[in-house]
Amino acid sequence: MTSERVRRPGPSVRTRVTEHSDDAPVAREDRLITEEPLEIRVRVGGLEPQRAWVTMRTPGHDFDLAAGWLVNEGLAAPDAVTQVAYCTDVDLSPEQELNVVTVSLSGGTALPHRHAAVSAGSSACGVCGKDSVADALATRAAAPWPGPRPGADVVRRLPGALRTHQTLFARTGGVHAAGLADADGTVLVVREDVGRHNAVDKVVGARVLAGRAPAAACLVLSGRVGFELVQKAAASGIGSIVAVGAPTSLAARLAAEAGIDLWGFTSESRAVRYG
Repeated sequence: MTSERVRRPGPSVRTRVTEHSDDAPVAREDRLITEEPLEIRVRVGGLEPQRAWVTMRTPGHDFDLAAGWLVNEGLAAPDAVTQVAYCTDVDLSPEQELNVVTVSLSGGTALPHRHAAVSAGSSACGVCGKDSVADALATRAAAPWPGPRPGADVVRRLPGALRTHQTLFARTGGVHAAGLADADGTVLVVREDVGRHNAVDKVVGARVLAGRAPAAACLVLSGRVGFELVQKAAASGIGSIVAVGAPTSLAARLAAEAGIDLWGFTSESRAVRYG
């Protein structure tokens, strides 16, 4: 018996809504951002893959997400990622195959003990797998960014430049974006996801899988800056963070410790520099 081919889930789905305003209610079609689980498995050398993380994400650029997460968590050097593929285990249903990714690492890489068992996170949390805040503060920082960083005039233009690449946000209004940019404001790569930390992992992973260093002059964020986003920037050697929203106290503290320029409340008319 032939099984029907399962469609890979898209980044958004159609829905019916009724809009209420001062006028009569209007029924129309709208779109919702897709949120589905992604299981990341890691294979070292010829060993059996281990489940390392399960997160809620927006389907699309799953390989970028998996590779970027491993690098940002300090579980693999960028050049240790040898292959990323969807899992085809016989015990997985066709739907599950679309939500399980295996990353192969070169021999000699070892996962830390805390990731030997399954960890899980929501689309809003990037530090849930840490044993404690003290452990999270022990950031696996790359070498500090050695090049120029954007000045205030460039910083104020960056959220607008990011917005031009936010196609999913334009359709759904329910998704975060992250982008890497040069010091002159040239946008290098943009990714969108239902989770802020997933979007950051995706842009870093895109660079890694393209054979480029994940470090860049600037990480641009469409929302606020939480601690875990600064931690990921430090792990990748990013020089500055520019955000539309505010940072948390712990994010500002870590940015100062890591030597990262931190900007918040950024728009064409103003930008606030912290530290």
